[in-house]
Amino acid sequence: MAKPSWVKTNPSSGSGNATVAVSSTTEHTGRVARTGVLTFKAANVENVVRTVNQAGKPEYVDIDDAASADKAGKVVTISGISNSKKLTFKLGTGDLSITLPATYNANSVSTNNGANISGDPGASAEYPFSISITVPENTTTSAKSRQIIVTDEAGHTDVCTLTSAAGDAYLNVQIGDIELDYKGTAVNVSVESNTSWTVE
Repeated sequence: MAKPSWVKTNPSSGSGNATVAVSSTTEHTGRVARTGVLTFKAANVENVVRTVNQAGKPEYVDIDDAASADKAGKVVTISGISNSKKLTFKLGTGDLSITLPATYNANSVSTNNGANISGDPGASAEYPFSISITVPENTTTSAKSRQIIVTDEAGHTDVCTLTSAAGDAYLNVQIGDIELDYKGTAVNVSVESNTSWTVE
């Protein structure tokens, strides 16, 4: 049986008594331990087989710290990595009015929010995930933000702050001249604005 590609031995051969350092060539990012076999061979003796076990990485989730949209609004894709079998997204604090989609992509597979991921890719390795959120146009003169919170099956959380840039200030006054009668009776003039204004 061949040595697993992720196992490194140093030295890989020798003569007489020796110590062989056995290590992994890479970090194991899956949750579940992986197992391989090493076969020690020498002339005129039976092979000696030893099992090598590498512990799994503790369950975790890591999402982008921040994401942003311009004032016109757009679909923003937030990415991360995890080895959990299930991810749950929810909205946290903030004043940006958005709605979470029902699905996200995990390891390139569309997955329902809070449902088990098909094939459980995190058992053997970490995988990428992403969620796309529609950010509306910001018609106010202040930037708005909202926390996107993701939780893995073990209860670990990470947070991305999604920000929408401030919109442009505007001032619209009813079209046409303002006509007063000879008594000076007040006439209502419609004003639309998203910022403070004065009449001088």
